[in-house]
Amino acid sequence: MRITQGTFSFLPDLTDEQLAAQVAYSLDNGWAIMVEHTDDPHPRNAYWEMWDQPLFDLDPSEADQAIKQVADARKAFPQRYIKIVAYDRSLGRQTSALSIIVNRPDEEPGFRLERTQTADRQINYQLHSYATEQPHGRRYGAEQTLSSDHRTSESGAEISRESGGSDDDAGSTNGDTST
Repeated sequence: MRITQGTFSFLPDLTDEQLAAQVAYSLDNGWAIMVEHTDDPHPRNAYWEMWDQPLFDLDPSEADQAIKQVADARKAFPQRYIKIVAYDRSLGRQTSALSIIVNRPDEEPGFRLERTQTADRQINYQLHSYATEQPHGRRYGAEQTLSSDHRTSESGAEISRESGGSDDDAGSTNGDTST
């Protein structure tokens, strides 16, 4: 089952060139860009984990910075959902103007609809994600260990939460900044 959330979700996955064009469009509109990831894509799960700090005040010609973050997140979490989100702050609050899933696990198990009958024959419906039957960090067959200072990605690469490393330090500059 293919998860269909966000912009262009019913179309085939965008190429990196098409994604760069969407990021440039977003930056041209003054929207901030952020890369997020999760192993629970439930439609009501609005709080995905941040890959890195949001990219504010970039010029449209700097779209490659966001694409680099996507590439780094894909390398660290190849079996997770990764999305790029453009936030519009023009209304005085952060609102999602654009959201595109840019990475998916090899297998997407989907959802089950649970139906329960309550008093007076009232029927309640609830979605259950098959992915949540596994503990956090082990969904979709991924092995991931968490510690306070470092995280090991699904590919086995260690990712530091500290910032400030060089571009040659793959993972030390693009850690998971969520708590």
